[in-house]
Amino acid sequence: MTRRRKREDLIPDLTPLMDVMFILIIFFIVTSVFKKNEAILNLQLPTAEGTPKPGQTPKNVLLELTKDGFAINSKKSSLDEFIDYCKNVSDPNVPVDLRIDKNVIYDRVVKVLSILQQYNLSNLSLITEFK
Repeated sequence: MTRRRKREDLIPDLTPLMDVMFILIIFFIVTSVFKKNEAILNLQLPTAEGTPKPGQTPKNVLLELTKDGFAINSKKSSLDEFIDYCKNVSDPNVPVDLRIDKNVIYDRVVKVLSILQQYNLSNLSLITEFK
């Protein structure tokens, strides 16, 4: 009579697999890009060749303009609040980044530019998308 050996069930060790998965998760979290000062309004910016990316710093004033809305520093507001904001700007050389949706009526753009000119805020950048 021959004796048959019972075959042992092989169970893979999952500990190394879990270690690798946790290391990958940590790697992707650390290397991912976190966007700051995300635009609050959904804009479709016009494109321009050779336009440098805006160097947004906390001292900049970010204005966003759509055909239905207006935002100052990523906070929805109105043109009246914008006028009050311009009155309180202490430094007339503060950089103003203006993001305008490509479907905005020209009259709204002129109103914003005239308000900026009225309060001597002339350090203006028109932001476009990279091509």
